[in-house]
Amino acid sequence: MNKQDITELIKSRRSIFPRQYSGEKIADEIVAEMLETANWAPTHKYTEPWRFKVFRGEALEKLVGFQKQLYIANTPAEEIKDAKLKVFDETPLQTSHIIAIVMHRNPIVPEMEEIASVAMAVQNLWLTVSAYGYGGYWSTGNGTFSAAMHQWLQLDENHQLMGFFYIGVPAEPLQQGRRRPMDEKVQWM
Repeated sequence: MNKQDITELIKSRRSIFPRQYSGEKIADEIVAEMLETANWAPTHKYTEPWRFKVFRGEALEKLVGFQKQLYIANTPAEEIKDAKLKVFDETPLQTSHIIAIVMHRNPIVPEMEEIASVAMAVQNLWLTVSAYGYGGYWSTGNGTFSAAMHQWLQLDENHQLMGFFYIGVPAEPLQQGRRRPMDEKVQWM
């Protein structure tokens, strides 16, 4: 792979939402390869803080069912949206895998470094998803920061859920991304 290929791969990375997936399943071996690339993220003092819980099939259905329960339990009745309930019902049919992104906190390094390492692991995962032509989406909704989800995932006090990564086969060709010019964001000193 040359520099141009890497640049194009980075530019091709997109948030592809579960509603944009075809429902086709991705082989577990490919998902395992994606996770292996996540394992090569930078890590200060080799703490390797990333942890992943992979949901597929019946386990994925149970996870989304629990997310739906949390939404209903934590949303005032008059604010519950039928469209959101429909998303919960359709997600297991459209999504191949959902990966819970967990940080294992090691107090020997600043927390921000552990968060950054996990985010870089997810970026590696996402780039591999993109290289295969699949869709990925990192969500911090659906109970990510709730004590109930923390307990449901059986996480202890040294673990923090950082969201869910949805993977699926896009139903339609991916759209080109866009960014404002870099010179609007850089100040050369």
